[in-house]
Amino acid sequence: MCGIVGYVGKRDVVDVIFKGLTNLEYRGYDSAGMALQDCGELRIYKTLGKLINLKNELEERKSELKHPTSGIGHIRWATHGSPSLVNAHPHTCSCGRLVVVHNGIIENYKELREQLIKKGCNFRSQTDTETIAHLVADEYAKAKDLETAVRNSIKQLQGAYAICVMHKDVPNLIVGARKHAPMLVGIGEDENFIASDTPAIIEYTKKTIYLEDNEIAVVTKDSVKITDINGNTVNKKIEMLPWEPVALSKLGYKHFMLKEINEQPDVIRNVLNGKLYDIDAPVNLSEVKIDKETLKKLNKIQIIACGTSLHAAIVGKYLIEDFAGISVEVEASSEYIYRKTTTDSSTLVIGVSQSGETADTITAIKQAKEKNSHILIITNRPDSNMARLADSLIPVNAGIEVSVAATKSYSAQLISFYLLAIHLAEIKDSMDKEYLKNIKHELIQLPTKIEEILSNTSSIQECARKFSSYKNFIYIARGVNLASAYEGALKLKEISYINATGYPAGELKHGPIAMLDETMPVLAILIPGGITYEKVLSNSEEAKARNAKLIALTSSTDKAIDTLFDNVIRIPHVSEVLSPAITCVPLQLLAYYIAEFLGKDVDQPRNLAKSVTVE
Repeated sequence: MCGIVGYVGKRDVVDVIFKGLTNLEYRGYDSAGMALQDCGELRIYKTLGKLINLKNELEERKSELKHPTSGIGHIRWATHGSPSLVNAHPHTCSCGRLVVVHNGIIENYKELREQLIKKGCNFRSQTDTETIAHLVADEYAKAKDLETAVRNSIKQLQGAYAICVMHKDVPNLIVGARKHAPMLVGIGEDENFIASDTPAIIEYTKKTIYLEDNEIAVVTKDSVKITDINGNTVNKKIEMLPWEPVALSKLGYKHFMLKEINEQPDVIRNVLNGKLYDIDAPVNLSEVKIDKETLKKLNKIQIIACGTSLHAAIVGKYLIEDFAGISVEVEASSEYIYRKTTTDSSTLVIGVSQSGETADTITAIKQAKEKNSHILIITNRPDSNMARLADSLIPVNAGIEVSVAATKSYSAQLISFYLLAIHLAEIKDSMDKEYLKNIKHELIQLPTKIEEILSNTSSIQECARKFSSYKNFIYIARGVNLASAYEGALKLKEISYINATGYPAGELKHGPIAMLDETMPVLAILIPGGITYEKVLSNSEEAKARNAKLIALTSSTDKAIDTLFDNVIRIPHVSEVLSPAITCVPLQLLAYYIAEFLGKDVDQPRNLAKSVTVE
């Protein structure tokens, strides 16, 4: 979950690497570092904490630098070894002539470390990454060639890695390699780049080469050479990045999270564009390669995901079972990969991930693929590892999401599941056509209804201010909005550090009711017209009887709601089945405003990273 940037070329190297790291800071912010090739010297700068500390360090020591022409940089999200200066990247070998940055986890680093200590290597940190530095240095001493040294080293590594290596003796050359962790090369004129994600280089070039597992890139100012682990040249296609640098700007918003919440109406329009253009025409999902014959052979669908994507998957289960009548299982990827599954060639497996690089989900997808399941990927990154594993693909078109807490990507995933469920129902002819037409009509209207919420947030801000001092929250819902309760609670936990839990409303009396008193607010999601409305209302009465403070999120105009609940957040009317696509927005805003009132770091909450690329 760390961020890597490397550069060789004509620009200000420090500026290029620092800007690249700034655009990757969502991937980690425990520490930061940079190594520079500077007129025959290898200069290393490391700081603890956020990237601004590295900027200050570089500013204080800029008189040391003469004319750097290449370098590698890193921001860290700690896995092996606590966040500390000694554990920060880059790491060096014993003599300090070789330097490495790394994203991933080396599973056999302890065994390698013991072997290298016996050879006289002096270890300073607790990281698995330092093992790579000593290992490559040891191989370089034998081969006298950095590319060969990296190749011989990665043959000994077990686990996941994206690495960049430089050596003092080989100026203006960076060697990169990857396995189970993303890495790409940016192609420029008289300059080239290497990075762990596209935002790092998008300001400078849109020409990109994506490395595959066990591939090695040798990058200089004038050339890029890609080989496999055995040294064979690999001819790679140059691809064009889909985004513009403006996507990384706050555009006047105080935080990226608030900007991304407000982008959701346009995001939904983007998802629908070209897929739903006429309510009388079938949904157009051209990259979903599932026909009537394939559906006939399916015994079930399995959806695997993590975090916020898992909540979107829960909504997806409800929709697909309701619309298409196919049994659906939803499971956290981290659980799926460590048990004996019943996945087979008669199973459709859907992987959901914002980044397309979520390690647990990639592993699960690979396991399912080995069992000949049809793989459908829903991701915001059509250039990702998961997308490349797909038999069918739904790109969600949410654009770059910088804030660690997912907002617009969640909405895009939800809309993608609505389109998929309608698509399957149309193939199977399993739903009334007029009903589907009405659902399509409502989908088209959703952006306008969300804009109505975003244009008047006063009741949400009032509620946030009133409840920002509480230490615990319970969110309740039933049916299709249960996932909304889970997601709302997760958002509050992520950015405000308030303990919040989502529950099926009917489960309150089976344990959680013991926690209810005047210190425990309960937020209830109530959508009138649905089969669960009266039940959730009744569950709210139970909470009120235990003196709990009540918040309603509802489209109901019933005056009884105002009497029962301490605060009411009203949303435009929408049918219950579509309500998760609209209830998520005020829940995101509530979490945002509470965190802001508490003075929390909204975009970069502690201990979290945007792209979880390690298991």
